Amino acid sequence: MGIETSGIAFARDGLNEKEVNESRSKHGDNMLTPPRKVPIWKLYIEKYKDSIILILLVAATVSLILAFVDGKFMETIGIFIAIFLATTIGFYFEYDAAKRFEMLSSLNEEQPVKVRRGGQVTNIARRDVVVGDIVFVETGDEIPADGMLIVSSDLQIDESSLTGEQLTTKHADTDKYGKGDSAYPQNMVLRSTMVMNGSGEYSVTAVGDHTEIGNVARSSTEDTGIKTPLDLQLNRLAKLISKVGFAIAGAAFVIFLVHDIITNTTLWHSDNYLGMAEEILKYFMMAVTLIVMAVPEGLPMAVTLALALNMRRMLKSNNLVRKLHACETMGAVNVICTDKTGTLTQNRMRVEEMMIFGDNEKLQQELLTTAIAINTTAHTGVGNPTEVALLEWVSSKGIDYQKVRSEAETTDLMPFSTERKMMATAVKVEGKEWLFVKGAPEIVMQMCDIDDGERSRAEAFLNEKQGKAMRTLALAAKPFVGDKIENELKGLRLQAIAALEDPIREDVPDAVAQCQNAGIEVKIVTGDISGTAIEIARQIGIKPSNGFHITGAEFAALSDEEAFARVERLKVISRARPQDKQRLVQMLQKHGNVVAVTGDGTNDAPALHHAHVGLSLGSGTSVAKQASDMTLLDDSFRSITHAVMWGRSLYRNIQRFLFFQLVVNLTALLLVLAGSLIGTELPLTVTQILWVNLIMDTFAAMALASLPPSREVMKDKPRSQNDFILSRPIIRGILFCGLSFFVMLFAMLWHCLYDDADFGVQRHELTIFFTTFVMLQVWNLFNAKTLGSSHSAFRYLLRDHGLLIVLLSIMVGQWLIVEFGGNMFRTDGLTWQEWALIISATSIVMWLGEVWRLIKRIKNNIANDAR
Repeated sequence: MGIETSGIAFARDGLNEKEVNESRSKHGDNMLTPPRKVPIWKLYIEKYKDSIILILLVAATVSLILAFVDGKFMETIGIFIAIFLATTIGFYFEYDAAKRFEMLSSLNEEQPVKVRRGGQVTNIARRDVVVGDIVFVETGDEIPADGMLIVSSDLQIDESSLTGEQLTTKHADTDKYGKGDSAYPQNMVLRSTMVMNGSGEYSVTAVGDHTEIGNVARSSTEDTGIKTPLDLQLNRLAKLISKVGFAIAGAAFVIFLVHDIITNTTLWHSDNYLGMAEEILKYFMMAVTLIVMAVPEGLPMAVTLALALNMRRMLKSNNLVRKLHACETMGAVNVICTDKTGTLTQNRMRVEEMMIFGDNEKLQQELLTTAIAINTTAHTGVGNPTEVALLEWVSSKGIDYQKVRSEAETTDLMPFSTERKMMATAVKVEGKEWLFVKGAPEIVMQMCDIDDGERSRAEAFLNEKQGKAMRTLALAAKPFVGDKIENELKGLRLQAIAALEDPIREDVPDAVAQCQNAGIEVKIVTGDISGTAIEIARQIGIKPSNGFHITGAEFAALSDEEAFARVERLKVISRARPQDKQRLVQMLQKHGNVVAVTGDGTNDAPALHHAHVGLSLGSGTSVAKQASDMTLLDDSFRSITHAVMWGRSLYRNIQRFLFFQLVVNLTALLLVLAGSLIGTELPLTVTQILWVNLIMDTFAAMALASLPPSREVMKDKPRSQNDFILSRPIIRGILFCGLSFFVMLFAMLWHCLYDDADFGVQRHELTIFFTTFVMLQVWNLFNAKTLGSSHSAFRYLLRDHGLLIVLLSIMVGQWLIVEFGGNMFRTDGLTWQEWALIISATSIVMWLGEVWRLIKRIKNNIANDAR
């Protein structure tokens, strides 16, 4: 198994800086070598294995062979160049998106790990752990490297990542080196396994590739192949468009070929078989090219590019996207179930007041500080914020908690759990054994012998502090005479009740209001008591209503039918357990809601996993992060509103791309089909159509996917999961624009055909036709930019850098093709007057859109004034 524990020596105080460097030099970094990557050239070649590209390549090769016979190489070369550009640009953006995702995934190696170095406990990045480090782990942590246990307390590890075994108990005892029933030694912990219960301290024996998970070469990369509702919608749309494209392409091929056979009798009644083959190939190339244009192969790239750009931008707003689908799913969320601490509050706990019980306050305070110093898993500045706040209170009394802790001998431990809502430690202090208990007041006080006076004082203190949304903890103690803590949890003496303050984040009320205005309901699910939960809800703007609050126990007591009927009215669940949060999520989903859940603890993992989007906190446990789809690096609720805005904007950008692409599709397909019916030469050549396809797919994807998010999407209501991505207004817009462009261009084609002394369309006229077609799409890109809004296309135009670059690229590319394309693109140079006329005439597309949007703005203003 590659695990070697014998002969390992470790320093109890941890390594010093020199020893850390020596260990890293000898044993390496704590990084797993990623799986061998497929060479870039192989990935690039894969792009040419697309069935349509293969057909084009075969046809282009046949065309090249024929070109050697008749000496006409330019169009053939143009076809090869167009294929090369289409595949290369598409490959670049897909590869770039993959690299960005890989960069984001690598941030997992920056997860903080609690270690002791040079006698001080500190946090370091997981990648910086070295052999010989003393590492502290507790419930919710991911084991950062293999090692041998020094201390363990009820330590239970999920080793399913290695063995499939969900839970195995680990011991620090040296006589537990044997495996027992476990796959690995019971005194060993292994990288990437999860601490499900208890706590421990261990010495690192292997890092990086030398760990057990490194030996089995398990890939740690994220799986991004999730099929989301958006993916399924786009696949259905692509299949529909492909069927229509194949039908039109097939019809055009037959009609053009039959028309040529009927009209070109000189060729078809001769023995010029080479000429016949050239004609058939020409129309076959035309049909294949129509299919290339009809099949929206740009859709996957547009979505991938939009997701990649969103992931990078969302990281800047403190949203680390772990799973790609979360980007767009956030846009459909209509319910957010949030915890309280850290998300709604600052997670900066401090002891606001400590009420001490007992006759001799000085003596009681000495015992209390001892209890706080020992009955904890925290260190100053490192650990649970509540625990840290208590240690800081002890330090403020001039007491060295580390000295107190070092002089005590722990004999038994009962770690904190959300089910018990308390923790206990049995210790020997100055020759006397004590049991210290700390936890929820209602739990701890039941274990205590309290007289009526003390109970009244305690309840009055609790009501006052909890009514101000403070967290309260009770501490109790008694002499320990037994051997197991669970047998001694009675007859305790109440030591103190601590009131800890964690202020509301300043930006939360406004962020909650934004969500509510956007049609998103916010529900609080917290382990705190009812008074605190209700007060927090009031402070952040959740208004009380009939049936808006329930406790976890009351919710658990409801039948499924009763819970289903009530969940949508619920706004606050207090004293919630993990199963309560998960049940709430599942009941809301049965109502058809799209649910996002925030959580930071191991207990939140089930709900995070079952939600449509799980949002873990940056300060949360590894279990929570692994179960989530996104991580809020700053723990702020405002980051959730940013994620919703990004998700909705992403969805709208994809709709904009579809609108633009399908207008081009419809126009081009109708033109070629109509051209075949009236018997003209191909109105657009193969190379011209491939250029248009490049504009339509790659350039449009770049321009529209890169549009920045708009806050106005937060005024919309959440979309339904079942909504088709092409809404009726978008379909009407596609049909109107596509048919309008077709009518204009077909009229132009007809005029060139029949209003000419030579009765035919000349090359110069076809160049004007081609340029007009492209410029119509350029101006329509402005309409696509403003799809779904009434704003002017010029609003924030200078901020849309991607759009401006794309527009400039298309204009320059079109000018180069027209002026220098020659036989390759069947173009003839245009005068500056012709350029000016085409650009100004086609701009009517944008100006009509501007007038339409102005009318919409006026109507909206009138409606707003009427309110």
